[in-house]
Amino acid sequence: MKRLLVVLALFAGLLIASAACGGSAGGGSATAGSKGYAPVNGLSNGGTVRGAPAQGGGNTAPNPGGGGGTTDVVPPIQGPQVIRQAQLAISVKSGSFDSSLAAVRALVEVEQGYVSGTDAQANPVTNDSIRTGVISFMVPASKFDATIDALANLGKVQNEHISGQDVSAQYVDLQARLANEEAQRDAMLALLAKAQTVEQIIEVQNQIGQITGQIEQLKGQIQYIDHNVAFSTITVQLTEAGAPVAATSSDNWGFVSAVSDAAHNFVTTVNYLITGLGAVGPVLLVLGLGYLVWRRAGRPGWRRA
Repeated sequence: MKRLLVVLALFAGLLIASAACGGSAGGGSATAGSKGYAPVNGLSNGGTVRGAPAQGGGNTAPNPGGGGGTTDVVPPIQGPQVIRQAQLAISVKSGSFDSSLAAVRALVEVEQGYVSGTDAQANPVTNDSIRTGVISFMVPASKFDATIDALANLGKVQNEHISGQDVSAQYVDLQARLANEEAQRDAMLALLAKAQTVEQIIEVQNQIGQITGQIEQLKGQIQYIDHNVAFSTITVQLTEAGAPVAATSSDNWGFVSAVSDAAHNFVTTVNYLITGLGAVGPVLLVLGLGYLVWRRAGRPGWRRA
């Protein structure tokens, strides 16, 4: 009996020891499995697992065109994107309008800008000189403030207005949309390489054409913002001192204007009547002579003759 109990105790100890070893091995296997990424979509060895974290920092996104490369979704922006504009009204000395306008053009050339438009007006009293004018030009944004200061030295600044439009949000949105469209184009190019029938090729090429058009449109909008951010617009109105100013009417009630308009309309109507009579006068003369001849022919004495 004692031997039987000893045998049972040894057998129970062996079972406990084997169970402990099996649990330890199973725990180690579970721990090892929890540290790895399970394969997704049946990828073979060496394939990239979708959903796994990228091995490295930076804002990257998977390349839809196939392959294991990554591409930046939104390129970084250096500072805010601001479109700056300025409008100035400057009064220059009498007789110095031409030289002041030439000085503005020389300043634009020195600052590596370009003139976009000029509008000059002649004095209605003496047509031998130009007295007022507006010139619009663009200069690099980095030289905007220096150009404003240089323009103030031409004469007396009567009015100055400087504005800025922040287009950073719009710029980032355009770049994100451009990256998305380019990714779709790459994916469609990959599908085009796998197309086997003519219908599939035509369908994929049509979609690629539409996506390419959207890409070019987005690039054009981005280039437009880049240009307007890189170059600031300045409009300068030059007025020579002593230039004639249009006189303001003192007829607040408008009575004088009404009488003047009535007299003008009366003269215009008489003019139309005289012109009309001059046009139909020869016709009336011919009709009158014809009528006299007809009456003359209708008399008895005229018939006997």
